[in-house]
Amino acid sequence: MKYKELHPWDVSYKDAVSLQEELRSSLVIRNIPGQPRVIAGADVAYSRLTNRVYAGVITMDFRSMSVIEEAFATAEATFPYIPGLLSFREAPVLLKAFSGINKAPDVIMFDGQGIAHPRGVGLASHMGLILDKPSIGCAKKLLLGEHKPVGDRVGAFSYILHKRRRIGAALRTKEGVKPVFVSPGHKTDIASSIRIVLGSCRRYRLPEPTRKAHNLVTLIRTRAEGDMKAIGYRNRSTVEPLGL
Repeated sequence: MKYKELHPWDVSYKDAVSLQEELRSSLVIRNIPGQPRVIAGADVAYSRLTNRVYAGVITMDFRSMSVIEEAFATAEATFPYIPGLLSFREAPVLLKAFSGINKAPDVIMFDGQGIAHPRGVGLASHMGLILDKPSIGCAKKLLLGEHKPVGDRVGAFSYILHKRRRIGAALRTKEGVKPVFVSPGHKTDIASSIRIVLGSCRRYRLPEPTRKAHNLVTLIRTRAEGDMKAIGYRNRSTVEPLGL
């Protein structure tokens, strides 16, 4: 899958904030008519032993939720862990993983935020702009704004509000568990995002694309760090890339 780099990744905190503010004006919020044919899920896992990050992308048939392709990548993190700026830490390795996907999906779902973000450009928005694809953020936690209580039935939701503006929705995807937090990334809107997330859920709280992407990166990390331990892990700065 091809993409266009919009900016360098070797930036300072100040530059990263400025880039987010500049990118916000390029976001497109619009309805997605009908159902996508192919949906992708993407997630990132962090090493427990080194400064490495692992990214996984899975594409799926939207109706059957059967896996079409999967790809993963690993790299050294070059940007510090700063809430609100995680895309600068995670996007480079995610783009490596996306480059291993042959057929571009119609919609991409990320385990992260879209416009429900302090500067309106969470991971899903940032990646949607770079990949030039409709993107949705489906996060486990609320980063910004507030919402009213969510009903118990599957499909119930409450809009997330920030400064009286709707930026997403707390959505019930499974009875008896906490809601997920959905927000448009790029080329989607709140209604489309809710519909697609619900259509991607099966027996679990999390939609299948991001759930399976999470399982993929967890497996890759476990195998990689098992190999590290087997060869005698000693010093973080001297561990060589595993070439996954």
